[in-house]
Amino acid sequence: MSQVRLYGIRFCPFCTAAKDLLSTKGVQYQEIPVDHDPALRADIITKSGQRTVPQIWVGDTHVGGYSELQGLEANGELDLLLNGG
Repeated sequence: MSQVRLYGIRFCPFCTAAKDLLSTKGVQYQEIPVDHDPALRADIITKSGQRTVPQIWVGDTHVGGYSELQGLEANGELDLLLNGG
């Protein structure tokens, strides 16, 4: 299974929803807080092209935020991505 990294902030409802979706599927993920690290947050903005959180990567693939993650799940594409497909 591909490594999942979730960059987020505390008290973000979309971050919580993304973590809940991943946990419900039994997916282990690395949660990386960007609340108190402006340099890391700037780096994630540059890499993702997005200013919002969460920003989620599965392996080397940038998924986007919660809405994109949920869309992949709804279309049945998340499992393929998680399994390296």
